[in-house]
Amino acid sequence: MASSRIVRIEWARLEGRRPRKAGCNARLGEHGQAVTTPVARITTADGATGFGWAHIKPEQAEALLGTTLDEALATPAILAGGIAEGYRAIEFPLFDLAAKVEGRPVYACLAPATAPLRVPCYDTSLYMDDLHLASDAEAADAIAAETVEGLAHGHRAFKLKVGRGAMHMDVEAGTRRDIAVIRAVRQVAGPDAPIMIDANNGYNLNLTRRVLGETADVGIYWMEEPFHEDGTLFGILKNWLAAEGLPTLIADGEGDASSHLLEWTRRGLIDVVQYDVRHPGFSRWLELGPMLDGWGRGSAPHNYGEAYGNYASCHLAPFISNFERVEWDAADVDGLDASGYAIVDGAVAVPDAPGFGLALDEAVFARAVREGGFTVAV
Repeated sequence: MASSRIVRIEWARLEGRRPRKAGCNARLGEHGQAVTTPVARITTADGATGFGWAHIKPEQAEALLGTTLDEALATPAILAGGIAEGYRAIEFPLFDLAAKVEGRPVYACLAPATAPLRVPCYDTSLYMDDLHLASDAEAADAIAAETVEGLAHGHRAFKLKVGRGAMHMDVEAGTRRDIAVIRAVRQVAGPDAPIMIDANNGYNLNLTRRVLGETADVGIYWMEEPFHEDGTLFGILKNWLAAEGLPTLIADGEGDASSHLLEWTRRGLIDVVQYDVRHPGFSRWLELGPMLDGWGRGSAPHNYGEAYGNYASCHLAPFISNFERVEWDAADVDGLDASGYAIVDGAVAVPDAPGFGLALDEAVFARAVREGGFTVAV
């Protein structure tokens, strides 16, 4: 691994847009169409560069000047060991740089993988875009039409938001609509498409059992964040699923997850862990994935709101045996060239280019740095 020191760090926010507006979830209003992607680029004394997602302040960046890759890697010269704690503010640029030095994709530096790499994914864009509609039939048709759009873009698995009765509608009316929408998605997605539902903690135990019971014939692959993390309730839900003969998995872990989440997962109360790919991050997933594999649990890094995670998540898949699917939040980011990636028949086709397989438009990035970013240099 190269030992040349970092002599320059540039940072800026790149602006992007989703193909359509994302509506509400069970606890938040409209998410909108705009996305921002904070990007840092690091340059070493010998002219090598790496870039990637990063939230970092100028004073933090200055403190990292002079760092070598060997110092930043938790296990020197072994990328699969991750980035050491003190350097994780720029872990994605460091991974990108280290893999480029090796002349290989990040995924190939982590684990043996056959190119071209294909990683299963799911369309995460089915939000509550129907709240303005009067009838459940209209709502179901609207979300079904969005599912058809996803199919046209290559998706074969879908996650939809539920929990309309938690905030936006009357509980009974919202729950009925959730069920109608779930059925509509199944109808257009076909009998074999994995369908996940995400309540964003908007259900309680009884509502969860009702919705899963009334959609038992639909076949829900996983129930995500049914209610605020509670080991007792997870246990009751797991026992109920077993008694009903439902294979639905329980998924949780994004955001400010309970400190008990991993213990509940070890005990089998949670089947799929969803810590975010950016926070706590890629290196944390290199620690978590093998542990979850050992427990026989699934790994599904959460990714929403910043398109960079679409691509970075793919590189974890060969390293984690029980990697589930990439959460795909489609967006085009000005200045970020992701043309090497494509969704084909339900999977992401991952480029075999060095690093994360992404490129920066120099003019766009330079302008973003000048107009709202920063540069620090030795």
